[in-house]
Amino acid sequence: MKLVLVRHGQSEWNLQNRFTGWVDVDLSEKGTMEAKEAGELLKQEKIAFDQAYTSVLKRAIKTLHIILEEMDQLWIPEYKSWRLNERHYGGLQGLNKKETAEQYGEEQVHIWRRSYDTLPPELKEDHPLSQVHDRKYLYKAAVPHTENLKVTLHRVMPIWEDRIALDLLNGKNVIVAAHGNSLRALTKHLEHISDEDIMSLEIPTGCPILYELNDRLEIVDKKSFR
Repeated sequence: MKLVLVRHGQSEWNLQNRFTGWVDVDLSEKGTMEAKEAGELLKQEKIAFDQAYTSVLKRAIKTLHIILEEMDQLWIPEYKSWRLNERHYGGLQGLNKKETAEQYGEEQVHIWRRSYDTLPPELKEDHPLSQVHDRKYLYKAAVPHTENLKVTLHRVMPIWEDRIALDLLNGKNVIVAAHGNSLRALTKHLEHISDEDIMSLEIPTGCPILYELNDRLEIVDKKSFR
């Protein structure tokens, strides 16, 4: 079975060097081109996808649609879930990363960004960038106030176990278009990466990763594009 993980193309806030998290920002012009190039690369692999997954954030949804359009596979079934959202960056959301490092120190910001189990400051419910009243999440019991990668992995695992893994075990080829940290969480699980080593893993925007898996969902081969 084939599994493709792809982080969305560059977003407008990636371009502005801001913490994005659950804020629903759009792709930049470069991000749109990155998604198109990802589709062209995957088209050359001649993969016939059976199922697509993405988050409920437009930068990931649009990336998926651009890729599938390039592959002439826009028709395949698609499932959106908040469980594939980017990590919630708490009170860092919306802040410029360079300015935040100048305020709190580069070491502290690096820990907030890359540590497996350290939580950034919480985002207050009355903050303008809070998602507690966002219609996309009204069915959900609680919107997080902050997350680290450990918490992100915890919320990603149910969609992996209940849907994605089952599709793969049924012989389907699957594409997942999501975000840097939700994909880091999935990669940690797939590749059995330690808590320490996951800190150094970076997933570039618009760069597909192709896994070939056996019937136990063990990795037989891995190919990263670009």
